This record gives sequence, C-alpha cells and structure tokens, in this order.
Amino acid sequence: MNDALVLRSDDGPVARLTLNNPAKLNALSDAMLAALHTALDAVAEDDAIRVVILNGAGKVFCAGHDLKEMQAARQADDGGKSAWVDLFTRCSAVMARIQSLPQPVIAQAHGIATAAGCQLVATCDLAIAAEGTKFGVNGVNIGLFCSTPMVALSRNIPRKQAFEMLTTGEFIEAQRAQELGLINRVTSGDLDADAMAFAQTIAAKLGMAVRIGKQAFYEQAQMSVADAYAFTAEVMAVNMSDGDTDEGITAFLEKRVPSWSNT
Repeated sequence: MNDALVLRSDDGPVARLTLNNPAKLNALSDAMLAALHTALDAVAEDDAIRVVILNGAGKVFCAGHDLKEMQAARQADDGGKSAWVDLFTRCSAVMARIQSLPQPVIAQAHGIATAAGCQLVATCDLAIAAEGTKFGVNGVNIGLFCSTPMVALSRNIPRKQAFEMLTTGEFIEAQRAQELGLINRVTSGDLDADAMAFAQTIAAKLGMAVRIGKQAFYEQAQMSVADAYAFTAEVMAVNMSDGDTDEGITAFLEKRVPSWSNT
C-alpha cells in the first residue's frame, strides 16, 4: 500500500496522477495541495510526458477542502484568517500550475467533484467523467460561498448556470455537466481505459505543437480579439518554423505518415 498523497504512474507518454487519500475523500488539505504541486512540477520537467490524467482513489474524485483542518485554524490568535488566506492562495497556485503545465491535463472524475474538487475539474484543460458523477459548488449549504471555485467554474460554463450552482448548492450530474461545458465526455464504460484512450489520442500529436498551442490558448483568452489575432499570428509563425511541422505538412501533401523527431 503506497501512503503517498499523490501517486504517479506512467504509461508511455501519459502520466497518471492519483489523489490518494480516499479515507478523506481526497480532500485538498495542506499536505495534499503540497503533494499535488510537487507532482505537477515534476511532470512539467519530464519531456517524455505528453499528457497528464488526474484522478482520485476510492469512491470519489475530490470532495473539496478539508473542513476539519480549516476549522482547526480558528484556534490561532487571528481566528484563522491568515491560515485561510494562505490555504486558498496555495490552492489557487496549484490551479494556476495546472494551466501553466506544458502538457494538457485531463480530469478523470467519478463519484463526486464538489467545491474545490469541482474547481479542480473546471481548471483542468479537459475532463471526462463516469456516468452518474455529481458536480457541485455546495459550500453555500454550510454557509461558505465557494468564491475561489467560482473563478474556474464561471470561466467554464454560462454565468447564470454557474451562479445557480453557487447559490443553490445543488449538484448536477455528468450529462448536464457535459451539456454546460464543464466536462468533455461522459462514459458508461471503463473510465480508466476511456480516459487513457482520450489521453493517447492527444499524446500521438506533435508534442511541440500541443505545448505551443496550450500556452497560446490561455494567453489569447485574456486579450482583446484584435490583440489575440496579432499574438496568435506570431505563435503560428513560430510553429511553422519548426522542422517537425515542415515534415508534418510535407508528409500530408505526399500522403504518407510523418517522421517526427519525437519532440
């Protein structure tokens, strides 16, 4: 039995990171956040990895922050405020790390993904879920509005639907999550296998092109339309200048399989 809070297993160009605290529903405790950030940093430096799958051990994907840990912080002289600001700041840093990672990250959700767990799904570049998985930002039910999860959620689904989830605390199921754009795919089959097939499809592309594309995807989203077109024109020119892109286009025109340098 591996006691590490985040497990890593590689299958060729795909790294699987597993949140590994099922007894606490893979809560994003201080220790879990630190372990996940460390694992993401290690993957970022591994040129052999093209895609990352993030999943959870046990019955659920992730049930959000560790409420007992958060309550314990109330014993501090300031009533816990500095600890909470630190916690939410470090959680936000993990979310930012996912999107700054060179490789696409696929959330593989099952059971429930709630509060910061839903934030994690919304933050990942892509997501697949088992049929029946429930998603929610239900902190409001216990008097804590999910303000930090709201950042990722409101950038994934329409505003009124996001605000409804945030103010009612009600869960949505996987099919509705797909309709709203929170996840890409729902599967009733083998979730592990279907997530791996999804990842392998992306991993088979030219890694350099996907890395450039992911970075540009998030950068252009913060720009005006005019600035985004100017920026992405430069990005595509850089991409075109790469020798493997030359080979890919030449191979297409010659109706053959490209011989890439595995970059």
